[in-house]
Amino acid sequence: MYLLSQLLLFAVAAVDVLHVHGAPTPLEDSKPSELDRRIDTTSFSRVSTTSKRLFQLAGKTQYFAGTNAWWLGHLPSNQDVDTAVAHMAATGYKVLRVWGFGTTNDASKSSGDVYYQVLNSSGQYFNYNPSNGIARLDYAVAAAQKKGIQLILPLLNNYDDLGGINTYTNVYGGDHNGFYTNAKAQAAYKAYIKFIVNRYKSSPAIFSWELCNEPVCPGCAASVITKWASDTSAYIKSLDPHHMVSLGDEGWLTATSAGTVPNYDQSHAYTGYNGVDFQRNLAIPTIDYGTFHMYYDLWGYNASWGSTWIAQHNAIGKALNKPVMLEEYAVKDGLDRVGIMGPWQETVVKKTSVAADMLWQFGTVFPSGSRPLDDYAVYWNTSTLAVLGAQHVKDMAAKAAVATV
Repeated sequence: MYLLSQLLLFAVAAVDVLHVHGAPTPLEDSKPSELDRRIDTTSFSRVSTTSKRLFQLAGKTQYFAGTNAWWLGHLPSNQDVDTAVAHMAATGYKVLRVWGFGTTNDASKSSGDVYYQVLNSSGQYFNYNPSNGIARLDYAVAAAQKKGIQLILPLLNNYDDLGGINTYTNVYGGDHNGFYTNAKAQAAYKAYIKFIVNRYKSSPAIFSWELCNEPVCPGCAASVITKWASDTSAYIKSLDPHHMVSLGDEGWLTATSAGTVPNYDQSHAYTGYNGVDFQRNLAIPTIDYGTFHMYYDLWGYNASWGSTWIAQHNAIGKALNKPVMLEEYAVKDGLDRVGIMGPWQETVVKKTSVAADMLWQFGTVFPSGSRPLDDYAVYWNTSTLAVLGAQHVKDMAAKAAVATV
């Protein structure tokens, strides 16, 4: 979510942290993952061969509903992870979107936080500290695997939270927009991709890899991100040809790609200002499915526009014969969330062949007292989650796996 930095209420309870003495483990050092490394090819997620617009999940071609839990690999407590995963599994979720990035430029200022990578003038390092390093993501992946849940792992953040594009440009120069063509920054980013993909590619808990959470290049030609997405997705496929790759974008359209554009303020969704062309990027051969997000109020639209946005992306997916996923959608707590989001879910279920949707975001009460949540969280064991979560999971699973719309 693009306002994450303004919405985080991360008040982590006190924990004993084993601080890293000296530099973290350098890039060239190899440490085996604690995960089970056996390859179970029956559990790999692939685009279905029977319908290119749907996914295979647990060996079945089907529609599904999932949720976002960006915080899962950043929780310092095993008990918190276990509680959250148990609650999401009980809701019926089989796919979660969890941040696969965590970069800092100054480990001394992040000693109490979970981070996976350090980038600074002395080099690129991975953090193997068992209390606040990659072991935290290891545990999240393993916990998901035990419950038969798969993860979408974005490998970069567009924003500054928990290690975004600017953690690369701070070291390698240039500004945010220059990241996409900065050779040194891209080399470091690919080194991180290699680290994460090789670590987890044999785990049946991986659903797909994602290039970035909401990448944009404001004012750039769409070709900048398209070329970057093409190059980077091809690199991931060279490391792991078995799993799917997505861009992770918000799905920005142009007036041409959207077809008949409704008469709304078009400063956000249809001008191409953000340097993202959903249709053009979905056509990349090494991008397996399209992602789009929806925050109607933050973007200046009305709630009913949400169903139009869904239908437009469905139409593009149909034209390109690829799955599309409504990867983030939310309404703030205090509003009629069932009344607003219910019609969007009905559009997905009854009026389109959108393959999946992912509620932003799942909320629960953690045993440690941690609170990595925002005003959009839909909490475990509430009537709202019973409708927008558990019931919607059942409705999507029951939908016939025939992409005709």
